[in-house]
Amino acid sequence: MKKTLGSLMVAAAVVLMTATFGFAEFAAGGADEFPYFQLGGLIIGGLIITSLKMKYEKMYAGEAVGAFAMYAILIALFTNPVITLIKDMVG
Repeated sequence: MKKTLGSLMVAAAVVLMTATFGFAEFAAGGADEFPYFQLGGLIIGGLIITSLKMKYEKMYAGEAVGAFAMYAILIALFTNPVITLIKDMVG
């Protein structure tokens, strides 16, 4: 039961972070510049981290959520709206 509950918490966190990523990117760039490839990569990464949490019992839910959060930040840094924002701030 504990294993299932932890995996469900990780899956819920993955879904919430992915939805937040999608909303933020849509708000920043609109429908024309939406990063579908990065969204797909984020979904695949979330599935992999969730399946690893289900497979290995010694993995804490906080570790899995933290790893996915860092992965989501890394994916978000390499989208066109964020790169344009950084260019505008620097130049």
